[in-house]
Amino acid sequence: MIRRLSPAKVNLVLRVLGKRGDGYHEIASLMQSISLCDELIFQRRPQGIILRCPGSGLPEDQRNLVYRAAQAFFARSGISGGVEIELHKQIPMAAGLGGGSSNAAVTLSTLNEIHGSPLTAGDLTHLAASLGADVPFFLFGNRAWAFGIGERLEPADPLPSFDLVLLHPPLEVSTGPVYQGLNLGLTNGLIHYSIPRFYTICDVAQGLWNDLESVTLKRHPELQELKNLLLRKGALGTLMSGSGPTVFGIFERGEDARRTAAALTGSGEWDVYTARSL
Repeated sequence: MIRRLSPAKVNLVLRVLGKRGDGYHEIASLMQSISLCDELIFQRRPQGIILRCPGSGLPEDQRNLVYRAAQAFFARSGISGGVEIELHKQIPMAAGLGGGSSNAAVTLSTLNEIHGSPLTAGDLTHLAASLGADVPFFLFGNRAWAFGIGERLEPADPLPSFDLVLLHPPLEVSTGPVYQGLNLGLTNGLIHYSIPRFYTICDVAQGLWNDLESVTLKRHPELQELKNLLLRKGALGTLMSGSGPTVFGIFERGEDARRTAAALTGSGEWDVYTARSL
């Protein structure tokens, strides 16, 4: 039996550089893993894939990205064995925090480890990209710049550590319509983007940016109120992660983040989480 933590991520920067002729959007995004984690438990079995997701309401078959990741590993490696996986969720679902993508990446890397690394890093990255644009990031490390549609990764400079308070309201936000809501059109040339450098936590807070935020906030103005609430509680900066609906605030001290989270817990129709950058 092997236990693995599966971290969430936040987008500290998400710029949409243009829409391609094939309908996909080119992005530049600074992605950061955080200490809010799910847990996966793996147990080898002679054959077949069994997935259990107790208490989450998630499907336990091919509709689940973890199941599909396990299928992809066995198909690509040619290994005839099986696995039983138990997934314990802490990361909110459909929240812009990459929980499902992280779970899939952990499944690929752990199965490869269990079976003696039959697949190379390149093989795993290829499989990850076939499962979703965010999945390769969680194989890459705790911090990276993502380009293309999110599948091309480059190392990011070290950042100062910081604490976060995350607010997840009971809203459903679909990524596709948010991208469609951007006023871009087809571009003959992508927007030029120079990667910023962050040396202090204030640099990080001041550099927070998400091009998708304006679209989601227009449809759900209550998210702006959550951002304002975090700022009033002392956050150095706030942002929506991914296409939402989760918003987060950055704090320099863990004590301040925990105090803010305690004050906000139970005070509204949102779930409150604290985390630290990894």
